[in-house]
Amino acid sequence: MFEHILLPIDGSLHSLRSVDIAVKIAKASNAKVDLLYVIEGSMSKFDVINNDNPVEVEKKRKDRMQPAQEKLKEAKVEFESLIIHGEPGSSIVNVANQSDYDCLVIGSRGLNRFQTFMLGSVSYKVAKLVKCPVIIVK
Repeated sequence: MFEHILLPIDGSLHSLRSVDIAVKIAKASNAKVDLLYVIEGSMSKFDVINNDNPVEVEKKRKDRMQPAQEKLKEAKVEFESLIIHGEPGSSIVNVANQSDYDCLVIGSRGLNRFQTFMLGSVSYKVAKLVKCPVIIVK
């Protein structure tokens, strides 16, 4: 059914739940998963300002991916980890649409109604703009 799944994560509880769903799908269809972490500009600045050591900054970024990587390893799901810089919504859409993904699994951030109305959500933007099927995990 699915051969290649894109799994954007941000370290939130919703994104960790999305890993569980992606694992189930990947195991059922023997699919490969691309784990994607997008470093947002404001977070990148925060990391650099609050850390003198660039090696430590990189380590902290990789640490944010570790729980998801561990879940994929434990489930024996083939995966690759990708770290990119950019605005999360558009970056995820670009990666999804420039590659041959069969499915995208993403966590919902759980914004309140006002925030969703005013700002939109990453998962909503992604679902609207990617060409492959999208599963949003709450």
